[in-house]
Amino acid sequence: MVDDGRGDVARGDSVADPCHGPTGAGPADAPADPAAEADARDRWLLAAHVDGDPHAFDELVRRHRQRLWAVALRTLGDPEEAADAVQDACLSAFRSAASYRGQARVTTWLHRIVVNACLDRLRRRAIRPTAPLPEQVPADPRDRLAERETEIDVQRALAQLPDDQRLALVLVDLQGLPVDEVARLLGVPSGTVKSRCSRARVRLAVSLGHLRNAGPSAPVPPGTTVGGGQA
Repeated sequence: MVDDGRGDVARGDSVADPCHGPTGAGPADAPADPAAEADARDRWLLAAHVDGDPHAFDELVRRHRQRLWAVALRTLGDPEEAADAVQDACLSAFRSAASYRGQARVTTWLHRIVVNACLDRLRRRAIRPTAPLPEQVPADPRDRLAERETEIDVQRALAQLPDDQRLALVLVDLQGLPVDEVARLLGVPSGTVKSRCSRARVRLAVSLGHLRNAGPSAPVPPGTTVGGGQA
């Protein structure tokens, strides 16, 4: 049996859900920390998948698909390519679940796989990613049109960043991951992540400087950091 850091769980044995206890039993004592509770649930789902549960991995992916998609989209700048990268990453995670060692949160492990899938696609590109074309917007809601135009400006500015700076900024500022966790994801020192984010913020501040004086009809999309942010 592969030692994946989840304890001794033999194939064929039932796996107790840490949040709900074993089948037929009352709720188990859940961790007080919501993040720890969520990770315990993720670990249980991953263990159940390795032990043959046909539904566990689908649930695990559903829990994290939106954040994984957001990372891929912000990194690659193209919805179709982002969807392909997430699909590649999920397939890789499905196949390599038994190799999970439990040394990091499951979310960190999943993000690392998505990041690698995105980096593989970036390496295969002959040119920088370009901003996706704007969606067709109804003629009436002008503030929605302005917001969409702002989103396109932000995406275009992100696309102009060097790959390493864009990826660090997406993970730290847009996804809200701690610097130390991003450093583990990317396999670089924490100081390198901070430096990449700092340089990226300066570039964005220049590229998006016109948004600072924009009226209320053109807000910066939620979660976008233009200058400042985590050092």
